[in-house]
Amino acid sequence: MREEPTRKNAGILAGMDLGGSKIEAVLLDDNGQELFRRRRPTPPDDYDALLQAIQDLHEELESHAGHPLRLGIGTPGSLSPETGLMRNANSTCLNGQSLHQDLQQVLGRPVRMANDADCFTLSEAVDGAAKDAATVFGVILGTGTGGGISVRQQVLQGPNAITGEWGHNPLPWPRPEELPGPACYCGRRGCIETFLSGPGLAADHLRRTGKKLSPRDIARLAEQGDAEAEASLQTYEDRLARGLASIINVLDPDAIVLGGGLSQLRRLYKNVPDRWRKYIFSDVFRTRLLPPQHGDSSGVRGAAWLWRD
Repeated sequence: MREEPTRKNAGILAGMDLGGSKIEAVLLDDNGQELFRRRRPTPPDDYDALLQAIQDLHEELESHAGHPLRLGIGTPGSLSPETGLMRNANSTCLNGQSLHQDLQQVLGRPVRMANDADCFTLSEAVDGAAKDAATVFGVILGTGTGGGISVRQQVLQGPNAITGEWGHNPLPWPRPEELPGPACYCGRRGCIETFLSGPGLAADHLRRTGKKLSPRDIARLAEQGDAEAEASLQTYEDRLARGLASIINVLDPDAIVLGGGLSQLRRLYKNVPDRWRKYIFSDVFRTRLLPPQHGDSSGVRGAAWLWRD
């Protein structure tokens, strides 16, 4: 049996972020100072090779730390509380696998797992943009649209393990032209993700103009004064305002932090709060909309913070 981590060496935290193209690993001290970082490509569609890559990275972490390490890991998808198997992961080789159990067996170490959006939210709530906020809603606006909730710097988890999954709710207050909405891979139509993900923005611009552009190109053209690109971004901002207003009406968070590629659109942080006022059921509007402090590193940092207690 491999040596177990002890309370004596609990001050160093190990985290990994299991992405579709790369696996990132980090060591943090208990003040959040980064001590070590490694990245390696994610093996394509090969579960056994993925386990081996995680094991190899974990051994690098332990070698650098000089002692055994518990591991926190952020994953696409989530563990089913019914079966203990992975589900809803866009890295499809994970679906139906007993990832948590397999990792603990392979590593011989305790492992804590959370959805990558939960890890992002935890990172920004502990020592990021929302570190002074009691309740935080974290949003991923990227290839998909995910979310997580942190309350007093702890990830909120429910009995179905789907807390924060706002991307597969319908777009609130839909306009006639938004109905029934684009088809979603989940089998429904008009999900928030089909409008607010990066591909959703690109698809909407294509429908409106007949021009196939990336979100980055749409933003660039809007900055240059292109009327069509500007119209697409204004429509996107109104939809994001509606989506987040429905969260504010239910959760009333102190702060909302945006992550993912579209979080780099600086205009969102002024324009969306200006727009969400008319959808929020309140006479005051104190929820802050914030860019991430840790950027692309938030996911892996949040995975390490899973062992913060």
